[in-house]
Amino acid sequence: MEKTDRKRIVELDDKCLKIREDLLTFIFRIGMGHLGGELSIVEMCVALYYEYMHWDPQNVKMEDRDRFILSKGHCSETLYTIYQDMGLYTLDYMVEHFETLDTAKFGMHSNRKYVPAIELSAGSLGHGLPVAVGMALGARYRKASWKTIVLVGDGELDEGTNWEALMAGAHYKLDNLIAILDKNSVQMTGFTKDVMNSDPIADKVQAFGWNCIEIEDGNDILQVLEALGKIPESNPKNPGKPTFIVSNTVKGKGVDFMENNYKWHGGGIAKEQLVEALADVRKNRKVR
Repeated sequence: MEKTDRKRIVELDDKCLKIREDLLTFIFRIGMGHLGGELSIVEMCVALYYEYMHWDPQNVKMEDRDRFILSKGHCSETLYTIYQDMGLYTLDYMVEHFETLDTAKFGMHSNRKYVPAIELSAGSLGHGLPVAVGMALGARYRKASWKTIVLVGDGELDEGTNWEALMAGAHYKLDNLIAILDKNSVQMTGFTKDVMNSDPIADKVQAFGWNCIEIEDGNDILQVLEALGKIPESNPKNPGKPTFIVSNTVKGKGVDFMENNYKWHGGGIAKEQLVEALADVRKNRKVR
C-alpha cells in the first residue's frame, strides 16, 4: 500500500475499532476468552484479511487462496469476529453455537472441521509453524503460487518445534512462507523475559537463515501494512529466504486495565468491565 493512501488507512483504523468492540462483546456473551492476546493481534489480522492476503470470504476454499494459520489458537475468537464482520456468520449465531453440547461449531481453540475458513485446528502450541513449513513445501512441489502465513505467539517460542521449523524453512528456501511473531511480551504466567527469554529474537531468526522484518508498533495498522509491503516476492526458479516478521504489540491493546497484565491472558469479562473496555477502545483509537 502506498503511504499516501490515508483514506484507506483511516478505514482500516475504523475496522480495527469495530473488531475490538465486537470481540469484547463476543467474549462477554460467551463468558470466556483470551482477550490479552486476542486484542494484541487485531491490527495484524485486519491487515492480512482486509488488505494483504489473496483470500475471498465468499469462497474460503478457493484453490489459489493464501493459507493463514493462527498458531496461537487460543486467540481464535479474533478470527471468528473478523469472519462475522465479513458476513460468514452473525454474532448471535456464533454465540448460539459456541461450545454447545450438540451443535458446537465454534470453540475456544479453532477447529477446521466446523469452521471452513480455518486452515489448521489449533490447541497445543508449537505446531503452527512446523505445519506451515510443510504446507509451503507442498505448494513448492505443486508449483502453486499461494503463500503460507503463520502467526505465532512469543510465549509459544518456548516450544522447541518452532526452532526445528525455523531451521527447516531456511534449509528448503521457502520464500513462499511468512512467519509473524506477535511479540506482546506477556504470556500466561508473566512477562516472557522472566518466564523464558527469547531475545534477541531478530538476531536469532536471521542466524537461522531467514529474512527478518521488525515492526516497531504492531498495533499501528500503517506500520503493519508497510512491513507486509516489504516481503519479497517468491521466486520458484531461484528461491530465496522465508520471511519472519517481529511485530511488537501490547497485550490487551486498547483496554487500559488489560494492557500488559498477564492476568488478562484468559478469562471472562463482567458487564461493568465491558462498559469500561468499550469506552477505552473508543478513547484509545489512533487519530491520524
